Amino acid sequence: MPITVKALQKTGHDQPFRVTTIERRDPRADDVVIDIRAAGICHSDIHTIRNEWGEASFPLTVGHEIAGVVSAVGEDVTGWKVGDRVGVGCMVNSCGTCEECRADQEQNCLEGNVGTYNAKDVDGTVTQGGYAEKVVVNERFVCRVPDEMAFEAAAPLLCAGITTYAPLRRWGAGEQVAGRAKRVAVLGLGGLGHMGVQLAAAMGAEVTVLSRSLKKEQDALALGAQRVLATTDENFFRDHSGEFDLILNTISADIPVDRYLRLLTPRGVMAVVGLPPAKQPVGFGSLIGGNKVLAGSNIGGIAETQEMLDFCAEHGLAAKIEVIGVQDADAAYDRVVAGDVHFRAVIDTSTFADVAAE
Repeated sequence: MPITVKALQKTGHDQPFRVTTIERRDPRADDVVIDIRAAGICHSDIHTIRNEWGEASFPLTVGHEIAGVVSAVGEDVTGWKVGDRVGVGCMVNSCGTCEECRADQEQNCLEGNVGTYNAKDVDGTVTQGGYAEKVVVNERFVCRVPDEMAFEAAAPLLCAGITTYAPLRRWGAGEQVAGRAKRVAVLGLGGLGHMGVQLAAAMGAEVTVLSRSLKKEQDALALGAQRVLATTDENFFRDHSGEFDLILNTISADIPVDRYLRLLTPRGVMAVVGLPPAKQPVGFGSLIGGNKVLAGSNIGGIAETQEMLDFCAEHGLAAKIEVIGVQDADAAYDRVVAGDVHFRAVIDTSTFADVAAE
């Protein structure tokens, strides 16, 4: 039987959130049912539900940073049991058989992965995300949340954590260069950037934060950065030309990409994880000169997501959060866009009990 749960939903891009009920699909033999304890607010949720990445499928519940407890398992499930502490990120299914899936890169599934929300589910319905009381997920897309992590702090790791961990690992943030630590610049200190700083520092990199001002300097240093540079300083791009081996670009707004590429050493890499709504112009000369790399990175596979969670637990890392109730979601969205959240807003889903469904 389908499962009816309370959820936060929008009926249009310009409509407020409302608490209503939605149906989760009838759990299949290989499904896990999760009681959601915390759901992070990601900027991707905002882009999607405000139609900034195209027309969303309304009515829609978003949220792909989910942490909770297993409450039921299908008869064929062997890896999970009732009571397990688990998390779900940006995907809830994929074909499982293509070369990308077999390589633990389900995010690149050649048949197209099933997004946690605003995607076509296995039963033909539109997937609904984690701003809800429960979720039903294929067992392959569930990760274990370490015991030492609070659900609220763990939830953002299922997107912000893996989104920054994967490119830092891929491009060797922890490797030595000519006998020194790799110089990593994190561009932007928001929900993604604050995780990038912690992860890069824990990997052993020398971390610099690039921000428009020094307003967040104390935050950056507390997270593990060695310094903060203001990109609006008059001679910033001249003074720091050729300085960084790796730039992790977390900005979801227009920037002069060519100028930032000049900050890289020869063979340096800019890994882009922020996705602005508008296209960004790039001159190929900025890449050819110095054999530089401009790379995109889209979350990571499920195995790598588990690796990230375990790495964070080992090093005592977690998202820095503000916990809100379900009734505060609209205000939180405006605050995220204004850069006024320190650093990630997380919905305490127990507060659904305080609000009647429409």
